[in-house]
Amino acid sequence: MRILVVEDERRIAADVARSLDAAGFVAEVAHDGEDGWFRGDSEPFDAAVLDLGLPRLDGVSVLKRWRAAGRPLPVLILTARDGWREKVDAIDAGADDYLTKPFRMEELVARVRAITRRAAGRTSPLIAIGPVELDTRHRSLSVEGRAVALTALEYRLLAYLMTHAGRVVSQHELSEHIYSDSVEHESNAVEVLVARLRKKLGVPLLETRRGHGYVIERRDGPA
Repeated sequence: MRILVVEDERRIAADVARSLDAAGFVAEVAHDGEDGWFRGDSEPFDAAVLDLGLPRLDGVSVLKRWRAAGRPLPVLILTARDGWREKVDAIDAGADDYLTKPFRMEELVARVRAITRRAAGRTSPLIAIGPVELDTRHRSLSVEGRAVALTALEYRLLAYLMTHAGRVVSQHELSEHIYSDSVEHESNAVEVLVARLRKKLGVPLLETRRGHGYVIERRDGPA
């Protein structure tokens, strides 16, 4: 999943992006409110980490613009202010959660996982479809009870498709959500990744819809 980090303190922004990347997300960074607002309004992100005290456009204004434009992405607010009024204003503007600086990176990552889960209508970090169980907290996979090792890209692809189970996802959409803007990849990279993942799974989970993309159908219980 692709996360937009809007934070003007470059050290904090780099630390947050690095922690999110290590947790299986793809993090992109904007350093001012105008850039953050534009990217969140025009690019496909799954969530945002948004600082309140931004140059050019403050965080609450960024959030209000997104919500006024109908952008539903979950938003975790960062603030150096410990007053209740700023937190209330942010939540009233449409924030899903907030975190006061200084904070532990582990807590930030856990809160991002939580808001993305809620946005997908899930309450548990475990996604189970047929014999396949993905633990999004520990980034681990089991198939029919056996552990299966995944690369970072394989995990991102499988997590995205399982999170959106029942919906056909195009190669272009997958590419946007599993690769960073700074990473160049071949035009058939998603196709190669899907083939590799299918081989590792060893069960008929991931289906191809010719001319449309890929889908994991929803199933209850073991196949």
